[in-house]
Amino acid sequence: VLTAGIFSAGKGKEAIHAGLEAARSSMELVGPVVAKDTNDDDNVDEIVFIVANTLDGEPINLTTTTDADNDGVLSDEASKLHTTVVSYVDKVQEVTDLTWTKTAVGKGDGDNLLEANEKFEITINVSKLSTRLNADDTFTIEIKPDGGASMVIQRSLPPVIDKVNDLN
Repeated sequence: VLTAGIFSAGKGKEAIHAGLEAARSSMELVGPVVAKDTNDDDNVDEIVFIVANTLDGEPINLTTTTDADNDGVLSDEASKLHTTVVSYVDKVQEVTDLTWTKTAVGKGDGDNLLEANEKFEITINVSKLSTRLNADDTFTIEIKPDGGASMVIQRSLPPVIDKVNDLN
């Protein structure tokens, strides 16, 4: 009985540490989520937001892969450099490994890692979706860093699409 109790306590401790490690390796949304219509066609072309590292945790690799065939997805690229995957879901489609880019905001050290006290602006290209995002649509974006917890963003678009739409 004593051995079983010690084994059980050890497993509980491992689960707690694994949970804390996942939380330390995650990102958080900082500021608004913005939908942009870059070509005035009343459809959303980009979703833009800023992320930071939660709890001053482990660095998150935000290396990107170039969308060489310009089809809006990265899963079909011959040379994949990214480990963070962006997925998209709405009422009619689901796309895994959507094209995205990043830009450092404020203080940074010039590398591809989202580290403590750093922020990156993430731009997700939704212009190549089979059904375009437009007025009153609802969508979900999930950002899955390698080894960390996913960050989920769910938003609804306004009744009229402007060039820049604050979705908070």
